[in-house]
Amino acid sequence: MSIQTTNPTTNKVVKSFDEMTDEQVEAAIEKSNDFFQEWKKTSYDERAKVLHKVADLMRKGKSDLADLITLEMGKIKAQAEWEVDLSADILDYYANNGAAFLADKKLNPESGEAFVRSSPIGVLFGVMPWNFPFYQIIRFAAPNIMVGNTILLKHASIVPQCGIAIEELFKEAKAPEGLYTNLLISGKRSTALVSDERIKGVSLTGSEGAGSSIAEAAGKHLKKSVLELGGSDPFIILEDADIDTVVEMAIAGRFSNTGQSCVASKRFIAVAAIADEFLEKFAKKVASLKVGDPMDPNTEVGPLSSEEALVNILDQVKRFEKAGAKVLVGGKRAFETGAFMQPTILTNLKRGVPTFQEELFAPVASFYKVENEQEAIDLANDSPFGLGGSIFTKDIKRAIRLADQIDSGMVFINQPTGTQPDLPFGGTKGSGYGRELSEQGIHEFVNKKLIRVS
Repeated sequence: MSIQTTNPTTNKVVKSFDEMTDEQVEAAIEKSNDFFQEWKKTSYDERAKVLHKVADLMRKGKSDLADLITLEMGKIKAQAEWEVDLSADILDYYANNGAAFLADKKLNPESGEAFVRSSPIGVLFGVMPWNFPFYQIIRFAAPNIMVGNTILLKHASIVPQCGIAIEELFKEAKAPEGLYTNLLISGKRSTALVSDERIKGVSLTGSEGAGSSIAEAAGKHLKKSVLELGGSDPFIILEDADIDTVVEMAIAGRFSNTGQSCVASKRFIAVAAIADEFLEKFAKKVASLKVGDPMDPNTEVGPLSSEEALVNILDQVKRFEKAGAKVLVGGKRAFETGAFMQPTILTNLKRGVPTFQEELFAPVASFYKVENEQEAIDLANDSPFGLGGSIFTKDIKRAIRLADQIDSGMVFINQPTGTQPDLPFGGTKGSGYGRELSEQGIHEFVNKKLIRVS
């Protein structure tokens, strides 16, 4: 795929970009590696000043940056502004807390003294997706810059202007050249870069296929990797839940970002006692959602990221139908122009059918009725993914007991899976490994060096 901005609201190409040559990529890696030798010696205060400055610039330019997000991948403008604010908050969070997170840890050996010091490891390579084109980058870059590592970033080919804008923010913040570098290259060239001995670690957020390719290359060359891949988050509704509130949460959990989120609520699992009431109210609300221009403040569901994404989800829905699913709401293209999908609900889903193991990365919800909480947990775990999940009930002790039985990296109670700077983010099984955000996120690409004094 070429590197270009195609507005998914109109499906028209806005701007195209030439890929970097091999010589340009080589120069970028060398510059990043050379600068690491200086950056690793800087103080935490110096590193924090850069992060704070980038955060300030993001907030000042929020509207324009949000416009870029909306232009390139179709996110509703208000949600794009929220993403910019969240990214700035993450920068400030690590600037404010990084030094404490990375402080020496004193040990107590039987004799003598010892402590563990957190040291940077070098140039890191990030491969990031289009669905949160600022947040995904910042949650990788901010903690690692604070550690003392340097960053090379390959962004998704459909959001090149967002990738360029982030690099420009670092330049405007007077960040030294080589600290953060945007690489305009194709996905095919990404895996090959992992073998470069100057690159010491790699982080990817994206598909299972891309993650497997990167992890294989990283393993072959003995490099640390962090993967955040797909998800098929269960949204479990127990009999004592407030259904009206749950419906509002379900709409937010499934249809925010037009359903294009790894931690979107995707499988709605309701116990029989309240399943019919929930589905009736949920379907009514879904059918009423306003689909349209993401720049219109009244729009509730924008376009998918591309025409290709729309064609893929329409094909998925057809395959689900052939396997026995029923389209209760939606199921079709919304307009002739643009990559718009009708908000959709699928029911009559049968466990054990391979189709139903797939991730639905679109405004499409799947609904299941189960008899009791044990069936709900069994169904929640019947997935190759294990990223997030949520449970809705008034009984918090019960919810925590059930959360402990769900095979995922995150479980939210009475809220869809979400994200914030001070909470760890990551999954298990086919959803990847490693953690981002919170204190845990800063320790992934760090040499935990033991210093022993006898």
